[in-house]
Order: sequence, then structure tokens, then C-alpha cells
Amino acid sequence: MIIEIGDKLVSTEIFEKEFVCNLGACKGICCVEGDDGAPLSMEEVNLLEDNIEAIKPFMTPEGKKRVEENGVFYMDRDNEPVTVLNEGKECSFVTQGEDGIYKCSIENAYREEAIDFNKPISCHLYPIRVKSFRSFTSLNYDRWPICSDACVLGKELKVSVYKFLKEPLTRAFGAPFYQELVKIDQQLADYQGE
Repeated sequence: MIIEIGDKLVSTEIFEKEFVCNLGACKGICCVEGDDGAPLSMEEVNLLEDNIEAIKPFMTPEGKKRVEENGVFYMDRDNEPVTVLNEGKECSFVTQGEDGIYKCSIENAYREEAIDFNKPISCHLYPIRVKSFRSFTSLNYDRWPICSDACVLGKELKVSVYKFLKEPLTRAFGAPFYQELVKIDQQLADYQGE
């Protein structure tokens, strides 16, 4: 089912499905797997280009080399900007901690206050995928087998997708939009309880 909030069409799966990233289990493999880099807005491309020198200290040597040779992004098969990849594999902004967990060097730079913006919103919002059209924007739940541990943990903790993603949803669409999601969730719970 789809719910309309202003110019947003929201899948009810973000209320129904449960999800909590389980980095101890998956090791952040989403930064490594996939066919393309992380989707970017042109605003994010500009931010990365303007702040790349502040991000480089958090990157791997291979990632820095790729960015220096190819820039921070390329256009994917849908002609959308995405982060550049190392040898067509992992995101050039991925780094691996001593604990073996893959992390985002952009996020690390943000957490260390070297830059004032976080990782790409497409990464921050996962497993919600956002698609913009001429007159509306859709928010849908995305299923990826490598995130099965996150689904298990979400179910154990009883945390729905939208609750897990409060920070990025607020970052992307504002606090009033998130409050609308809370109201709708309550209405859906009331309806199901009847």
C-alpha cells in the first residue's frame, strides 16, 4: 500500500518491516557489494569535490588514487551520479577498521568534524530507496540479501524501518515529515487493532 504525504508517496512497508543494521554480522559489506557506486545528488557531488582534501586523510591509498584519477563520481547506466569505485569493485570512499568492519571515510570525516556533512543520503537512508519524479518523490523499502541479519535484529528488537532511520529521514525531508510518519504509524496500528 502507498500513503501520500504532500508530494511524497511512501510505501507502508517502511512501517511494517523491521530493520536494524547489524555491523557485527554483516561487517558493512554494503559499502563493498553492488553494481555501482552510491547514488549521489549533484549537491553531494559538489560537497565532495569541495571537501575532498579534508576527506582524503580518512581514505585508503587505493581510494585516494581512484579519486585523484577519476574524480569523486561517475554517471551510471541511468545517467545518475554515483560514487567512483576502486577497480569497478568497492566504493572508493570505503575503509576497513581494525575490527574488520567496512566504514565510510566521508562519515568518519564528519564524525571527526573535518567536514560538516555526513555520508551520502542514499547510504544513510538504506534500506529506503528514494526516487524523484517530475511531480512526486517515492520512498520504498528495498530488499537486499546481504542485509538479512539487519532484518533479523530489527525483528528481535521490534524496530520498524522508519524508526531505525529517524535521523536520515529527518535529515532528508525535515522533522515535520518525520512527525507525519509517526502519526501514520499510529493510525496504521490503531486500524490493525480494530
